[in-house]
This record gives sequence, structure tokens and C-alpha cells, in this order.
Amino acid sequence: MKNILGLAAVAVLVSAPVVAQDFSRSPSFGTVNLSAGFTPDPRTVEVVAGGSIDASRAASGCVGRIANAPDVRLNWNGGGSLPLILSTRSSRDTTLVINGPDGRWHCDDDSGGGTNARVIFRNAPSGQYDIWIGTYGEQTAPATLVITELQ
Repeated sequence: MKNILGLAAVAVLVSAPVVAQDFSRSPSFGTVNLSAGFTPDPRTVEVVAGGSIDASRAASGCVGRIANAPDVRLNWNGGGSLPLILSTRSSRDTTLVINGPDGRWHCDDDSGGGTNARVIFRNAPSGQYDIWIGTYGEQTAPATLVITELQ
């Protein structure tokens, strides 16, 4: 199996079976189709972060409250030399829970600056990324998912 990740220092890669999250459900805030070198960069999606499910039920090491269905689905056509970076932007404390194309879970809390989350995929493989934006300490909050190749 290829080594596909270069995560930010505090991001956590976990490999555990899904318990509560259902990535077969339609994403609540839409699907984004992007290829390496996309413009405009960054691409953003407005969401309502959070939910009633403890993110640690998705995978060990994940934190926050998330919904059952993904918030956003990213269909990625990789192949570029730049990293794929997924992060949150919110005035509230947010987390990220991502199920990658290989079925592995990637989680983060606070490595995106302040109380925002960020996961960096170096040499990101093509495929489907199901993304949950969680909240830490609140049920729901307005947030933005930021998808970029620029650091």
C-alpha cells in the first residue's frame, strides 16, 4: 500500500472500522469535483458543522460532535505535485473527520490555526473523500470547509 499521507504534525491518522458514520449517505452540503491544479484556489463550502454523534465513534483519536451523513464529498483527481489541504474556518472550535479513498480515517483538531482544523494529504490519491466538520463543545456552528493546494 502506498504511503499517501503527510499530515500536519498534530493531525491524527486512524485506522478503525466505522461505527456511526455512513459515507453511503448523500452529503448534507454537496459534492465537489476537483482535479490537481484546480482554479480558483481555494475552493470553499459553507456548512453547519457538528451533530449529535461523538466523533470518536467513527475512529479512535477523533474528537468533536459530527453528523451521521458526510457534510461534503470531495471527488479528487490527483496527480499534481502540490498537497491537498482540507481545513475549517469558523469562529467556533471545529474538528475534521475524513474518510479517504483507501477507507482510512484522518482526524484533526486545532492544527489549522486557533481552533480550526487542518489535514494535509501529500501525494493525495484520486478518489472519494467523505468529510465531516465537527464541533468541539457545541452541538452545531456555522463553518467553512476550505479546499486548497496552496500552503
